[in-house]
Amino acid sequence: MPARLLRLTTLLALFALLGPVGCGGDDDDDESASAGTGEERTVTEPSPSAQREALKDTGKRPAIPRPSGSPPRRLEKEDLVRGKGARAKPGDTLTVHYAGVAFSTGEEFDASWNSGEPFRFPLGEGQVIQGWDKGLVGMRRGGRRMLTIPPELAYGPAGSPPAIGPNETLVFVVDLLAIAPGKGR
Repeated sequence: MPARLLRLTTLLALFALLGPVGCGGDDDDDESASAGTGEERTVTEPSPSAQREALKDTGKRPAIPRPSGSPPRRLEKEDLVRGKGARAKPGDTLTVHYAGVAFSTGEEFDASWNSGEPFRFPLGEGQVIQGWDKGLVGMRRGGRRMLTIPPELAYGPAGSPPAIGPNETLVFVVDLLAIAPGKGR
């Protein structure tokens, strides 16, 4: 028995010494550590409050968080950054940068940031969707506004295939870069 106990003790000591050698390090940057093991690496999403805070940086393209809950039935306007100066009114020509996502999927369907060229249009003259004509009134230069636009004020039952499906609620973040006063100002 003592010889058996000695062998068992020796084996346990050997496993204790050699066991950690084959386990690898604790280096999180080592991609090979989880390769082939079936383990998934999770990417930590910024918290909703961090995402909202990032939207306030008008020097950067907005990353619109994926909408949640039920889409609103009315136009929603939220000033993420309040601009300065005169308020936009119908008849003014606005120069904006924007990004838009579908409420149902959170997928971006259009953004002026993609081309690097701002978009110019006369406010209130039907050259953009009604949600913009109504939702950008009162905005000031330098401001950033989030618009959540119900289908009735966007593309309605027809949608705008292939990017925008029928009866889709749209979410835009719009940066107002300039206002050229219309007649009567």
